[in-house]
Formats: sequence, C-alpha cells, structure tokens
Amino acid sequence: MGPRKGVTRKRKSEDAALVEETEAAKTEEKGGIKGSNKYIGAHVGIQGGIWKAVESSVEMGGKGFALFLGSQRSWKRPALDQKAAEKFQEQCSLHGFDPVHILPHGSYLMNCGSPKDVLENMSGQGSTVGGKFSELKSIIDKVRDQTRVGVCLDTCHAFAAGYDLAAEGGVTAMLDQFDQEVGLNFLKAVHLNDSKGKLGCNLDRHEDIGKGNIGLSAFRDIVNEPRLDNIPLILETPGRPGFEYAEQIKLLYSLCEDKSKHGQN
Repeated sequence: MGPRKGVTRKRKSEDAALVEETEAAKTEEKGGIKGSNKYIGAHVGIQGGIWKAVESSVEMGGKGFALFLGSQRSWKRPALDQKAAEKFQEQCSLHGFDPVHILPHGSYLMNCGSPKDVLENMSGQGSTVGGKFSELKSIIDKVRDQTRVGVCLDTCHAFAAGYDLAAEGGVTAMLDQFDQEVGLNFLKAVHLNDSKGKLGCNLDRHEDIGKGNIGLSAFRDIVNEPRLDNIPLILETPGRPGFEYAEQIKLLYSLCEDKSKHGQN
C-alpha cells in the first residue's frame, strides 16, 4: 500500500493551491448550505464543570464536540453530579447540540469486556490491535448485542496503519474498504487528525490539519464525503498558536462545497 510518487506530487500541488484558496475563504454561518450536514468540532475540556465543554465548543465555532467524562488514566469514576448534568443538558439545548453529535471519549484503560459501547481503530503501534479494519470486525463479531457497538475512525491512525488517505481517491478507497470489512452502519464518529508520521509508520503522532503527511486535499475529500454526513467529526490535533481548534474548524468548513451548485438540497 505504498505511495506512488506521481500521485504524491500531484496531491502536494493541490494542497498548495488549496492553502492559497482557503486563506481568504470565509466560513458560512451555522445552518447555511456549506457544510450543513457536517458536524465538525474538537475534543474539549470540562474543567470548571461539564457544561464548560459546550461553552468551549460554541466559542470555537464547532457543531459537535468530544469530551472525557472523568480521568482517562484512572479506573475510578465519581458519580456525575445531577445538577451539573442538568446544566450540561440546558446548555446543549440552548446552543442546538444534538446528543448524536457529542462524543464521550472512553478511558485509555479500555476494558473490551465492559457492557459500555466503545471501539476505535488503532495505528498498529506496539502490541495494540485494531489497526486493520479486519481486526475491528473480529472484535465486533464476538459481541452478542452488536447494536451496542460503534466505531470511531481516526484518520491519523488509519494512515499510520497503511491506509493511503493522501493518494488521489484515497478517502473513498478507505471508506469502501471499511464498508466491505466492517460495515458503514458501525461508523459513529471520525477523529480528524493529520499525521506527523509517514504512510504505514504505525506511529500515533497527530498533526494539525494540512500540516502533516495526509495533507489538506484529503481533508477536503473528507468534509465533502456524503457517507460522513450527520456524525461527529472531531479534531484531536496539537493546535499550535495561531492555528488552534477554532482556526482549523473554520478551515475545514471553508473546504465544504456549496451543494446548491450541484442542485442538492
């Protein structure tokens, strides 16, 4: 699954043109035609109260978000305060966040024997499983009630595992393969991350959108892919000063095509 030099050069040229084009582009308001079926957001903190996640997402222009509900590195989880939960729900309702576009992130200490939902593809680093779509399917096949199982597809992990999103048509090919081996009915979310590592490196090293080896053209394909409509598309990038989550969300929405030009509603 190695990259082809001719295709790589072409994609880099396209990326350069896209950077020039999007520097002057303005993101349309929520509910507009561009990106109206894409729910792009970021992983946000809950310091000061779980409802702060909603406030942070609104400030950065997100239409969806992800969050930890407690420490991701501890088995202990205190019970959620009812008043805090109610305030969170009020803020979601006030700002128009549907629960289906909110992604609670599982603990790093994952227990696949737990009755709770959670699977994410891996980069193939070390002794982890889930880098190949076939491995995810093997896990799902062993679950009795598969209606409780969903997959979050991480773009950096997929690229590091050998799925060439950077190639022309690479996003389409990856989703086709995912559908064949796992099934798109299991796809519940996407983590949008560029990759510091090269194709097939097996390293889980996230990079800001358009700044890594996946490249901006692939993310243009992602935000215009109809099979990714109406699910949370969540940034987990480093977010350097001057190119933090708000700027990357704006960039991604600017890449969305105007569907009215194609006669779509």
